[in-house]
Amino acid sequence: MAKNLYVGNLSYSVNDAELNELFAQFGKVDSARVITDRETGRSKGFGFVEMPNDDEAQAAINALNEKEHVGRKLTVNEANPREPRPRFRDRGDRR
Repeated sequence: MAKNLYVGNLSYSVNDAELNELFAQFGKVDSARVITDRETGRSKGFGFVEMPNDDEAQAAINALNEKEHVGRKLTVNEANPREPRPRFRDRGDRR
């Protein structure tokens, strides 16, 4: 089963390709995505990397967590499962 990794404190200049390259040195990367603001398109400073091999993912965590990259100390760990979000905001206009 693939491991989904959270990568925090990324430099705002890092893009998906650079994130992929950073993790590819530890093994196969299925996906690497820097999260961006919907309105501005700018990086939010974190992302997610999916690696199919648990041992390779763990090696990446061990090597990159708290390592400096582009002037910032990374936070790398196993991502928490995504919480289900309501489809519509409750605007408080219940009848």
